[in-house]
Amino acid sequence: MDRMLRPFGRAVTYTRWLHLFMAVVWPAMWWYVFDRPGAWFTAAALLACAGAVPALRTVEGLQARLLLLGQRHDSGHVDIVTAPSRTWGDRGRTVLWLETRLLVGCLVAFLTVQLPMLAVDLVRTAGGGGPDGATFLRVPGHHWWYALLAPLPLVLLAAVVTGSGSLVTAVARRLLGPSPAERVAALEERTERLLERTRIARELHDSIGHALTVAVVQAGAARASGDPAFTGRALEAIEETGRAALEDLERVLGVLRESERPVSARPTLSDAGQLLESARASGAKVDAELSGPLERVPGPLSREGYRILQESLTNVLRHAGAVPVRVRIDVTDGVLALEVRNALTAGLPGPGRGSGLRGVRERAALLGGRAWTGPDEGDWQVRVELPLG
Repeated sequence: MDRMLRPFGRAVTYTRWLHLFMAVVWPAMWWYVFDRPGAWFTAAALLACAGAVPALRTVEGLQARLLLLGQRHDSGHVDIVTAPSRTWGDRGRTVLWLETRLLVGCLVAFLTVQLPMLAVDLVRTAGGGGPDGATFLRVPGHHWWYALLAPLPLVLLAAVVTGSGSLVTAVARRLLGPSPAERVAALEERTERLLERTRIARELHDSIGHALTVAVVQAGAARASGDPAFTGRALEAIEETGRAALEDLERVLGVLRESERPVSARPTLSDAGQLLESARASGAKVDAELSGPLERVPGPLSREGYRILQESLTNVLRHAGAVPVRVRIDVTDGVLALEVRNALTAGLPGPGRGSGLRGVRERAALLGGRAWTGPDEGDWQVRVELPLG
């Protein structure tokens, strides 16, 4: 019993009922004022013409979301869309929805009026009175047991209210829902958001991880050296690296806070000198060779190349410490080649381990390139090749 009565405690049950009544009001007024039986056919024809207007899909979608689903704003739900019709297929589904809503609305409105009248007629005829002349289903005779049947029309009305609401909601999801093209577009948008979140997570990992690694290495070296001049240089390197990391953090947080905010410039391979100097200031002996027109490398490749170089140097400082490092960046034959090598030590991660190395491989794969990380001829190498095309 509780399960049967539960729908009547929900507001959406009555808003769905109201939604069906709204489809019938204007044709009923027209039929009542002009007393023309053809008013309903004229209403159906007008709805067919109105459904071809792209904006009507937005109006019907908003009504359906509010009254059928109980959503007062766009909550990211895609069961019912509120975008204008873009194709004739969308227009056809909108027309079919309008006609279906009119048909179901007429039936529900008729039963909503007639079933209570039938219940009253059963009680009246059971007491010897006559039925109402406006009742569609006449009750013959005068039998006392008609009073026992009086609740049945009301139970049927309750079933009509709940059943028609569920039916019209299912039809709305089908006819006012997203088309296959819109579903694909929504999936692509969701994928883009997920990729953007992954990219932001990698950016923060690389930038903040590099800054903390440099700070730890510099602080340890300064404490061990006991040289005031070296300590001053170490503090200066920590300050510069920390400031760059704060700028990266502020930029990323700005993008997260304001989706319409223009993205500030991100570092590219043209700024690789700052990374190399930071690594040298941390004690690493960096032998760098940069060849080719780095400034002509496309923006996305140049920015991702910078992050790959940053992560590679961070791994060296974190796991190997102040060791000789060979850096080669070459732009030739339509390929950006980047290689970082250093002496293999026990502290370096093994092949396939570490989120940083995984991020290097993911960056390369997303750009259509390849990445190799791991031991090579007694060295630890990170080698990446990215096609410029």
